[in-house]
Amino acid sequence: MSVLILTKRMDLPDSHTLAVYKQHNGYQALTRAIKEIPPEQIIDEVKKAKLNGRGGAGFPAGVKWGFVPKDAIKPKYLCVNADEGEPGTFKDRLIMEKDPHLLIEGIILTCFAIGIHHAYIYVRGEFVFPTKRVQDALNEAYEAGFLGKNILGSGFDLDVTVHLGAGAYICGEETALIESLEGHQGKPRLKPPFPAVVGLFQGPTVVNNVETIANIPAIIEHGGEWFAGLGSADNGGTKLYGVSGHVKKPGIYELPMGTSLREIIEVHCQGVVSGKKLKAVIPGGSSTPVLKADEIDVAMDFASLQKVGTMLGSAGVIVIAEGTCMVWALAKLTKFYAHESCGQCTPCREGTGWVNKIVHRIEAGNGQPGDLELIEHITTNMTGTTICPLAEAMVMPVQGFLKKFRPEFEEHIEQQCCPYQEKA
Repeated sequence: MSVLILTKRMDLPDSHTLAVYKQHNGYQALTRAIKEIPPEQIIDEVKKAKLNGRGGAGFPAGVKWGFVPKDAIKPKYLCVNADEGEPGTFKDRLIMEKDPHLLIEGIILTCFAIGIHHAYIYVRGEFVFPTKRVQDALNEAYEAGFLGKNILGSGFDLDVTVHLGAGAYICGEETALIESLEGHQGKPRLKPPFPAVVGLFQGPTVVNNVETIANIPAIIEHGGEWFAGLGSADNGGTKLYGVSGHVKKPGIYELPMGTSLREIIEVHCQGVVSGKKLKAVIPGGSSTPVLKADEIDVAMDFASLQKVGTMLGSAGVIVIAEGTCMVWALAKLTKFYAHESCGQCTPCREGTGWVNKIVHRIEAGNGQPGDLELIEHITTNMTGTTICPLAEAMVMPVQGFLKKFRPEFEEHIEQQCCPYQEKA
């Protein structure tokens, strides 16, 4: 049995309440840190923990915190990215619904370490219930003296504001999130300057996602080296793997960082449904390149997946069984990205829509010779030509599907129909 950090309280009745959280060591790390541990030491422990950001990019959290100027003139801010919009990803919502005080304690520790006095939780527009849970928990924290003025008699002040977005996937990108918080359209900014120097309201800003921040209390309670020892090399801690698709037991699994993809599917999820064979796996949310069935003997961490040509991303594992039409599956993904492009950059605005139309035409049996080459040409010209990574978020799955399952696309074009209609 692996160590549980993020999910250990979630099966308890009323796990979202302050009373239950405090009964199970809640806010003890904060109480000790705010009285005994210098802020610089908290940052050092997070660096020792090898806590890579759990939002997708995997950038070391402690290093990001270290970029914030200590002598900044403008106020500093923390933005917690709870805009969980990646298809196949549903882990942050679980924390907000089941253990919001874990997130809040992580926020307070983070702000204390960096010298921040106002934090924002930016929540996906559709997350109405999780938002209520978080707001109720914040109200409890204020009443108990964990938030507000002079927290626990330390002289440290902190306010936390929940902001509900309007349901735009692009606001999961940190600068688009900041733009939205400021009241503007959610469109990404050019970088540099980076948010750690010029962010929210032009002040130094740290942007971390929910799962990242929720790990901070355990790191402070047990130490960075302990946390680092739970995972694989250069990837500390446990990870929330969200598994959906054609498995017998879909859900959220907290396992050591670096657990093999095969173990997740065959042991924890009990294999593919209906006795079917595995066909493909999207390992890290819809924007990550697909793997074939014979490629799942890989550790689910950032470096290992990069070596096999894909990404851990948000660890939203989408399992695809035999008989599934991969052209149909890709058409669902391209429609999403074409819809969610903010339209600011021409290659993304035009490219996502163009590729989506071609893929849907192929899926409908109207594909033409040269379509696959055209898709490859378009996606190649979308790469590295936009302000934010949304274009690449579409390019990677499209190119991955064509690379791994090209014969299916060719069959659709040659036969002018879907050869999987009877099996789907």
